[in-house]
Amino acid sequence: MSPADAFNEILASHRLPEYASIIERRLQEERERRRAFYADMTDEVKMEFIDGDVVMHSPAKNRHLMASGNLFTLLHLWAAKIGGLVHVEKALCVFTRNDYEPDIVYFGPEKNRTIRPDTMKFPVPDFVVEILSESTEHRDRGVKFEDYASHGVQEYWIVDPDEESIEQYLLTSEDTYKLRMKASAGEISSTVIVGFTILIRAVFDAEANRLALAKLMQSR
Repeated sequence: MSPADAFNEILASHRLPEYASIIERRLQEERERRRAFYADMTDEVKMEFIDGDVVMHSPAKNRHLMASGNLFTLLHLWAAKIGGLVHVEKALCVFTRNDYEPDIVYFGPEKNRTIRPDTMKFPVPDFVVEILSESTEHRDRGVKFEDYASHGVQEYWIVDPDEESIEQYLLTSEDTYKLRMKASAGEISSTVIVGFTILIRAVFDAEANRLALAKLMQSR
C-alpha cells in the first residue's frame, strides 16, 4: 500500500477522530520537546531536532573534517564574491518539523539579506552539503534527503570521504531530488551557486584544494 492509499484509508475510517486526537497529542508533546531543545542549545555541541528527538553528534574523523574544511574554504570565498553566505557545522536551519545543522549550508543573496549578526535560527538553505559518516548516513539519505527536497533546498551534495566521491542532487518540479552526477574525478559545477566550478579532488586533496582556491581568487 502506498503512503497516499494508507492516508486515504485513515481518512475514510470511522476512527478518524480518535486518530486525529492521537496525532494532535503527539504533536503537542513534540512542540514541548522542541521548545526545550531550543532552550538547551549550546555553542559547544552539535545538536539537531529530528522527528521529535534530540540527536547529538559524535566527534568526526579527520577525513570528514578535512573534506568539510576544504569545501567550505572554496565555497566561502566564492559566496563572498556573489553576495551569498556559507556556514559550516553550527548553523541551525529551521524546517517545519525538524531543526538541522548541516555540515555546510549556502544562502543566496536574497536570503542572506534577511540574516542578521545575532541570527540563531536560520531559514531553509538554498544549497546543502552533508559529509557522510557511519552514524549519519541513514539520516543524510533518509529523513534529511526527503525533508530538504520537500522544503525547496535546490541543490544537495552528499560527500563520501571514504570513497572520495561527491553525489550532486538537483530539485525537480515534483519536489524530489534527481541525481545529476556521482564522481570521484573531474569537475563539478553548482547550478545554485552561480559560477562555482571546482575539481572534485580539491575537496579531498590539500594541494588540489590550494590550486582550486588560487583559481577561484583569480575569477570574476
